[in-house]
Amino acid sequence: MASSENLESGPSFGTTEDALFGGSMVLFQPRRGTGYRTNVDSLLLAWFAAGSAVPCPGSPPSTARRTRPPARVAFDLGSGVGSVGMALLHLDAAQRVVFVEIDEVAASTAYRNLQANRWADRGQVVRGDVLEVARLHLGEADLVVCNPPYGSPGQGQARSSQPGARVGDLGRFVAGARQAAGHRARACFVYPAAELGALLARLGAEGLHCKRARFVHATPGAPARIVLVEARAGRPGGLQVMPPLVERDGGEYTPELQLLLGR
Repeated sequence: MASSENLESGPSFGTTEDALFGGSMVLFQPRRGTGYRTNVDSLLLAWFAAGSAVPCPGSPPSTARRTRPPARVAFDLGSGVGSVGMALLHLDAAQRVVFVEIDEVAASTAYRNLQANRWADRGQVVRGDVLEVARLHLGEADLVVCNPPYGSPGQGQARSSQPGARVGDLGRFVAGARQAAGHRARACFVYPAAELGALLARLGAEGLHCKRARFVHATPGAPARIVLVEARAGRPGGLQVMPPLVERDGGEYTPELQLLLGR
């Protein structure tokens, strides 16, 4: 798509109404088997970008803290129905979010979700290609979040054969992040851990360097499933590898996952 447009209304059909964060956030999304549905990776990305931290051992969940001030403007590239950007609003990690999505139905559903959660005054949905839209908003973002299409081994390309997969070029999303990001902005991504090399190579090609990373493991003994990466423009070096995030232990969600999911 060569142009972009601000979206306020449009087609939205075949959806389910789901609840996130213990019922404190409503999410309309495609019915199973009809399109890409939000999974925990989107929430983990928002949690990571917000700088949220689990309470100290023995402390109640209500003492969870956010270690970063809220971004003035955040861009959610390839936002789908808006789960990552709206999670940022829920976590008070952004004052305002621009949702960029090329698919008309997904973009319309994102606007519907903003209205349903009473955040229409804090969000803007722009329908268009992520790179083309980013070029129209050079340097406007304090924070960029991106859950790009997951790729085939070593390729950074989404597998269109996967049910509900989003097809797209990883490099285009990374380039869009670089265009939208201001001088000191953070760009946060979630990607398969096995494809970390492909992501880092794309980031480096755009002058973005990994400054913070966290691996997510399904269980304590399992290999990392995904990796959360924060990158910035400027000089390489200064990488902080955070303690791993484990999702389940002994068949139960870990305290950090329970806190994130609002359980």
